[in-house]
Amino acid sequence: AAFTSTKHPAGTSMGVQGCLRAVSSYSSPQVVVVRNGHLGTAYRALQLLVLLYFTGYVFIIQKGYQERETGPESSVITKVKGVTQSPRQGLGCWGVCGGSTFSILTRVDVSPAQAMGTCPEVRAGAGDWGVAVMGPGERQRTGRCVPQAGGTGKSCEVLAWCPVDGGSISESLAEMASQFTVLIKNNIHFPRFGFSKGNIQAAESGYLKSCMFNTTSALYCPIFKLGFLVEQAGEDFTELAEKGGVIGVIITWNCNLDLPDAECNPHYSFRRLDPKGVSASPGYNYSTTAGIGTRSRVLIKAYGIRVDVIVHGQAGKFSLIPTIITLATALTSVGLGSFICDWILLCCMDKEQRYSSRKFDPCCSPNHPPLLWSHSPPVSSQQPSCPCGAAPMDGWHVPYSPCEPRARRHVMVVTTSRTQQCCCSSESHRGLLKSCLGGLPGLSTA
Repeated sequence: AAFTSTKHPAGTSMGVQGCLRAVSSYSSPQVVVVRNGHLGTAYRALQLLVLLYFTGYVFIIQKGYQERETGPESSVITKVKGVTQSPRQGLGCWGVCGGSTFSILTRVDVSPAQAMGTCPEVRAGAGDWGVAVMGPGERQRTGRCVPQAGGTGKSCEVLAWCPVDGGSISESLAEMASQFTVLIKNNIHFPRFGFSKGNIQAAESGYLKSCMFNTTSALYCPIFKLGFLVEQAGEDFTELAEKGGVIGVIITWNCNLDLPDAECNPHYSFRRLDPKGVSASPGYNYSTTAGIGTRSRVLIKAYGIRVDVIVHGQAGKFSLIPTIITLATALTSVGLGSFICDWILLCCMDKEQRYSSRKFDPCCSPNHPPLLWSHSPPVSSQQPSCPCGAAPMDGWHVPYSPCEPRARRHVMVVTTSRTQQCCCSSESHRGLLKSCLGGLPGLSTA
């Protein structure tokens, strides 16, 4: 009996077998060595860049092997001490204790004493004819016209604090304000790692009475002069005291808990937080009143420097899970060079398709040949001669080799009573046929 190439009939069993074969199959990339100097140099350069990125940036700078926690629990206590001088009130002492925000007055505009009563309304624009609002400037029209104050015209009479606009006296308090001392006490806690630390570490109880902050020699003495805070923020103290402003003190804790606790230190930075040079409500100011009685008051508009203490931080410690994830990402990224070089080789350099013919060369498996062979009688009793010179015998003529579709070689499968033989037109194709047909039951190749 001869072996013939047949096709499976279409049907449900064929589809199930195909699905099962696709699930149980394994695809392995074929390794092809391409000796090209430019491509090889580009491939090694890409690998080197990937290794440098993960080694230098991810592992050393970003510490990709650590578990991290951001946003520590924080508490801030501030104390302000100083002496100021006013032209009207003379010397005055400051002593303020607060939280993460405090303000220091640098200038005040004091209006003369006002009493509740009726007086002419002062026109400052169309807005003054609107509905009165609550606050120190509240006024209500009585409906009568009265002579304007200091003028020849007439104006509406209002019930308000009079005089409505009696001018004000400006007093500067900034002469000695730059010498105010500010103590900023900060404590942080990272609950995930159970780590706590503060920015005051004094071996002696009287250390804070004689020290002043310095980034190199007195890092754990958080006592600052107000002028120093403004200077470090890049502002002029005299100009800032005139209109007021907001200064931010940013304390940053970046702690590597794989190192000793002494390596976890606070870092201070300073900058102005409010917009500079705006025309609408510039600087920092507010209005307040000092009561003389139930029917009189003194209106004060205060300008000052507000200080906001902001705490940031993060802590990291070695952990196995992020280390494995980072290493797996690094090893996967190394294969990026192969993908890019394959793309360049296939799309830009492989004009004759010599590389693609070897890169995607199909290979037959003895257990799953691409063509199924079965016993069948010869179609013709004619005995064709074997192309490779073997003795002519009964057999079946196959139009091409199943292992080498590109080589359109005639293959003869012949049989005898005990031995089946494959012969082909070249020795190279003979070896391919052996690998394809050798796994069939009852068939031996020679």
